[in-house]
This record gives sequence, C-alpha cells and structure tokens, in this order.
Amino acid sequence: MKSTPQCCPPSETAALPRDEAAANELLARLAKALGHPARVAIIRLLLRRDACMCGEIVDELPLAQSTVSQHLKQLKEAGLIRGEVDGPRVCYCVDEGSIALLRALVEGLR
Repeated sequence: MKSTPQCCPPSETAALPRDEAAANELLARLAKALGHPARVAIIRLLLRRDACMCGEIVDELPLAQSTVSQHLKQLKEAGLIRGEVDGPRVCYCVDEGSIALLRALVEGLR
C-alpha cells in the first residue's frame, strides 16, 4: 500500500483544558467519536500508516463504502482525523495532536 505522508502535515497538540468540566466535555466528545468498533478500527488502521485513501480503508473493513464514509465523517468532525482532497479522492490521516490530547485526557482521569 502506498503511503503519502505529505498528505497531512503534523498538527500541534491542543492545550489541555484547565477546567475539569471542560476537560470532561472534551473527553466525552472524543470518546463518543470512538464509540463504534469500526471507528476504532479506522483509527488503528490510520495509525499504522502515514496516510490512507478512503478506498484503501474500505478494502480493509468488512463494511460498505457509504458506511465507512459515515464513520470517517464522524471521526473528522470530532477532529481525530483529517482529510485532504487528492484529485478525485480524499486522503485521510490521524490528527496526531488530537490523539495526544485524547491520551492526556484519559491519563487525567486518575
């Protein structure tokens, strides 16, 4: 599978909310986006690669193109992935800054 790291340049990690209520809200929003096994599978797939085209994601999952597109949309709206237009396709990648923020929020549960 061909990867195209230039598709999604590195992103900055957003600052952790200082207010506990705001941190709870953000963590709940990100967790909701990961609340389906297919979306978790998409994140895992994208983390294993530098970038991935939508068609390649569909080839990896036992789901219809339209279903994968809906999951990608929800992950993108939550900010966990980014998508860049590459001709007739959209190249998706994990937003590393959002993943780092998610990790920090989960670690902050202690």
